[in-house]
Amino acid sequence: MIHVHHLEKSRSHRILWLLELLGVDYEIQVYQRDSKTQQAPDALKKIHPLGKSPVITDGELTIAESGAIIDYLVHRYGEGRLQPAASDTHEWVDYRYWLHYGEGSLMPLLVMGLVFSQIPKQSPWIIKPLAKGICSTVRQRFIQPQINQHLSVIETHLSKKESFAGHWPSGADIQMSFPLQAVAAMQAPGTQALTKYPHIAAFVARIENDPAWQRVVARAGPLTMPGG
Repeated sequence: MIHVHHLEKSRSHRILWLLELLGVDYEIQVYQRDSKTQQAPDALKKIHPLGKSPVITDGELTIAESGAIIDYLVHRYGEGRLQPAASDTHEWVDYRYWLHYGEGSLMPLLVMGLVFSQIPKQSPWIIKPLAKGICSTVRQRFIQPQINQHLSVIETHLSKKESFAGHWPSGADIQMSFPLQAVAAMQAPGTQALTKYPHIAAFVARIENDPAWQRVVARAGPLTMPGG
């Protein structure tokens, strides 16, 4: 039995989605964030010393990092599913690229944007206006233009292939699900999410309409984002 150590408002929903797609039995151990710091509880450090989520245990194995978890589950339980064959060179390269890109390139920018959005809220009142101005400038001049550039690249790829590598869904699609769902969730209130990126919007909608994803939501609750 696989155990998924599932932190609220974290990236572990996509691991549950993968397990549902694979048809593998699993149990969920839910952890709550500290209400003041929004950090994971110390109990997670008993599973993995960094105390981060997602983490899975499979027998005597403990595996952290979304990409490593996806790789492990697809190799061990996929039976050839959810990844292109090595003989299909172009799709295989796409698969490896997007599997690593999601956390290596896109997520750091999204996390940076989240951090700079939270700094003014956590600042003492006397410096709050200054902190708000500095953080707003950093987000508008550096972070958001970078995110927009990345989204344009993703939009172009999806406009040609409708998925990230091979047949839908692959492990690369699963890895990319969280950052793109995060982008959709972080749109300003009152605006239509992802209007400039219709293929990304269609990708997110495809996830949320997937029966396996809907089973995850029924079992673990809807995906929510840190800072929300």
